[in-house]
Amino acid sequence: MPIVRRLARPLLAASFVSAGADAVRHPQERAEALRPVAARIAPALRLPQDPVVLTRVNGAVMVGAGALLALGRAPRLASLALVATLLPTAYSEHAFWQEKDPQARGTQRALLLRDAGLLGGALLALVDTEGRPGLSWRARRAAQQAEKASRRAGKQARRTTREARKQAKKQVERAGDGVGSVGAQVRRTASAAAGR
Repeated sequence: MPIVRRLARPLLAASFVSAGADAVRHPQERAEALRPVAARIAPALRLPQDPVVLTRVNGAVMVGAGALLALGRAPRLASLALVATLLPTAYSEHAFWQEKDPQARGTQRALLLRDAGLLGGALLALVDTEGRPGLSWRARRAAQQAEKASRRAGKQARRTTREARKQAKKQVERAGDGVGSVGAQVRRTASAAAGR
């Protein structure tokens, strides 16, 4: 399986690196498409509202995250960054529902589906744990182990309590036997004294 990852990651990343580099070098065309989305997103994320700057930043993140993914460095974090950069790009650049021309609509739909495929690949890379257990599995396992330890501690506490009760009962019985033998001796002594 590692050979598949070594091939798949650079293949997936190549498209992002290429698109990101193009966005950094030639942001004007993409910036116009991004303008309506930038107006809504930028204030909420405290980003500059200039669509050219946002396009360049988006492209730079694509290049950086794509390079990290291709090299296998922090692949899950890089995949998350790629997903975050692809969503606004795909929505703003390939809005086929706004096209009037059927041929342009078909082209934009195909490009949107291509981006959806890239998004799917990035999501798969995001959840790829490389054969190691994921965080949810680790959390469930830790909870199960804590529950087992708690049950063992409860059983041990009950066992210790039972033993303590048995020991206390034995102590009381020994003390009672001692009191009984002293009482018998006192009676014998009393009856012996009375018989004189």
